[in-house]
Amino acid sequence: MTIGLRLQCITVDVHNPKLVADFWAAALDWRITEADDDGIVIELLDGSPEVGRIPDILFLKVPDEKVVKNRLHFDLRPLVQAAEVARLEALGAKQIEIGQSNEPKATWIVMADPEGNEFCVLRALS
Repeated sequence: MTIGLRLQCITVDVHNPKLVADFWAAALDWRITEADDDGIVIELLDGSPEVGRIPDILFLKVPDEKVVKNRLHFDLRPLVQAAEVARLEALGAKQIEIGQSNEPKATWIVMADPEGNEFCVLRALS
């Protein structure tokens, strides 16, 4: 049986789509492909072998600000964790504490984008 569905996009509710989309486009080295007053879409760069396989990300404008921890977040796998954390901080992210310091074997760093949406920078694979 062939399934006629594919995951088109991951939608993130944000107060300021331009601010958050610019951050994530730079962080992931993706490009903005659609933008209007309601939201902004970022996608992989043309020529990437994952085009059509990896969903877009839509930053959808909502009137309310973020107030609680995300129920869904991105886990990013870097080549060099410390270097990527520093680069993401230069782009406007910050390291945050959500209880991971209580995990004795924590190998990830929890960060927040410019609007406070949490994401993790995992350890590099050996």
